[in-house]
Amino acid sequence: MDQYRIAPGTTVHLADHDPADESWCPDGKDGARSAAKKATRRLEELQELLYAQGRHRLLVVLQAMDTGGKDGVIRRVFEGVNPLGVKVASFKKPSPADLAHDYLWRIHPHVPGNGEIAIFNRSHYEDVLVVRVHSLVPPERWERRYDHINAFERLLADEGTTILKFFLHISRDEQAARLRSRLEDPAKQWKFAKGDLEERALWDDYVTAYEAALSRTSTAAAPWHVVPADKKWYRDFVIGRILVDALESLQMSFPPPADDLAGIVVE
Repeated sequence: MDQYRIAPGTTVHLADHDPADESWCPDGKDGARSAAKKATRRLEELQELLYAQGRHRLLVVLQAMDTGGKDGVIRRVFEGVNPLGVKVASFKKPSPADLAHDYLWRIHPHVPGNGEIAIFNRSHYEDVLVVRVHSLVPPERWERRYDHINAFERLLADEGTTILKFFLHISRDEQAARLRSRLEDPAKQWKFAKGDLEERALWDDYVTAYEAALSRTSTAAAPWHVVPADKKWYRDFVIGRILVDALESLQMSFPPPADDLAGIVVE
């Protein structure tokens, strides 16, 4: 899966990344779904180890254009994990309290503790994406934030957090198809807002903002992965595999019992 990882110092051009790629699954859709289910089961086992050992932390950052599939990843890839050890934080429009502080103030309380997985559905990157595209602060302010973010993630990594960041890369045509699906299906219309079309009109501006963020904040400690996301089944397969590989690399084991259990009999 290294082909999807952005090496530090790489200048990212999203046009060079195929959102419909499926090159790592020669067995096609059925093969990917089978592999994704295996990865999900393995993820359950590894999350149990993570929680029981209580030494490591995992932060998963999900970013995407509208309809990119962040909710779908959380539902399917993390299906079956123990809710006690997994928390999801969604960062939408800042509240007045958020705006009264620095932009990272609302983020830090949601990072994972020992034994936890934290999933960010959108994240601190909104402050170099939406903020940039909509000119919510002057360029000299958001320009400094790339360095702030790198330092923040370096802090988390130095303190023992494994960080994996995923950009779910969809094409403009696929976004249109997903928006039409929401509009036409009464069960999905609650997901549709007129503002979605206003954001879609800014597609090129968002591409520029994402390319800058991916280029300037993919580090050895907190790498970005550009995941092909036009095909949901392939997206889930790729992310599941990357998560499993990262957790297996921690070489975790169950802790010994707190008490000597020799000779104990339960009657």
